[in-house]
Amino acid sequence: MEQLFRAHWPLLYGYLLRQTRDPELAQDLAQDTFVKAARSLGGWRGESAAGWLLAIARSVLIDYARSARRTVPAYGDAQLPPLVEGGYATVLVRDILERLPASQAQLLTLVYLQGFSLVEVAAMTGRSTGSIKTAVWRARAAFACMYGDER
Repeated sequence: MEQLFRAHWPLLYGYLLRQTRDPELAQDLAQDTFVKAARSLGGWRGESAAGWLLAIARSVLIDYARSARRTVPAYGDAQLPPLVEGGYATVLVRDILERLPASQAQLLTLVYLQGFSLVEVAAMTGRSTGSIKTAVWRARAAFACMYGDER
């Protein structure tokens, strides 16, 4: 477990820092990731360690987001959530993602909606970074073609 920690801490911390934009929170979530990984080490089937740990980190991040949603800030500390542009464009993007082949939709979602880097996606899928870069380029081209047809 110590070897996994030393080898993959920068990757996990960097991913969580990009997602949270809070160094202390990212560090806490990365630690939680390794605790969860240590508990489930027996269930690891020997696939890519980076991909396995990133999947756990994503799960820890989702759990944190769900629990944070339930807490209500005290009066005065409350901040309005950022405005999210919705409407037709949002519906159109989701519709196109649903019509793309599953592998392309998954790549675009991982990279553009969930914020994983190409290196992280490569680690998660067990593919080379170059093949992921090419696959994302093709998925983006297919998306752009469909988006242009709909507009």
